Amino acid sequence: MTLLPEGQSPLPPYCDEHFSIDFAEQLVLLDGKRLVLRKKEFGLLALLVMNAGQAVPRQSLLNQVWGYSGDVRTRTLDVHVRRLRSKLGSHADRYIETIFGIGYRFQPRAAASPLVPIPAEAPPGYLGLPA
Repeated sequence: MTLLPEGQSPLPPYCDEHFSIDFAEQLVLLDGKRLVLRKKEFGLLALLVMNAGQAVPRQSLLNQVWGYSGDVRTRTLDVHVRRLRSKLGSHADRYIETIFGIGYRFQPRAAASPLVPIPAEAPPGYLGLPA
């Protein structure tokens, strides 16, 4: 999934009991307080949320957020994930999961909107899609 230019998001905002993100407004709230994110931090977080419940490979994140192609060895992604986790505070481990050897995954909370009927046998992705 690619990031869209500012203000051109077809996705509805993601919202749960602690965290919300409005893709069109590039606004992130944690417990009702605005998180100040740098452009790359927002891009990384938005891409993870757009693919909620699915492991996003490191190379895909590096390519789509930073424009790196090929087999690039860099700690940029890890540094940005560490900064995001720091800003998410006590909620960090609930939302951003490291998938060793693959990449990262955003774990949506059960009460996330938009509310879509979800089969009990499969944990949902952000839009009610199977993870």
